[in-house]
Amino acid sequence: MLTDTGRFDTPDAAKYLQQLCKHFAHKVEVKFDTTDRTGHGTVALGMGPATLRATAQELTAEVTAPTADELDHARQIIDNHLARFAFREEFKTMAWQSATAPA
Repeated sequence: MLTDTGRFDTPDAAKYLQQLCKHFAHKVEVKFDTTDRTGHGTVALGMGPATLRATAQELTAEVTAPTADELDHARQIIDNHLARFAFREEFKTMAWQSATAPA
């Protein structure tokens, strides 16, 4: 499996994590837990799981998939949905890094 991790610096990370998880729960299996400023969740995307984590200043998403095309699709799913919720911050995409990229 291939893995990429995206980061979004925001003081509203826990809010966005909760919104993403509640939204995805209408279509796929989701597990999440949030407090006032932090949280974590797992979304069962079709190509592989997406693990979301929120701190007081950052939202991270780790997506996994068996192929590069599916990994790209998983990143797009997270980015497109997050853009709907974080529009006030003029969010475009997470800062993605590949765990499988050559050094």
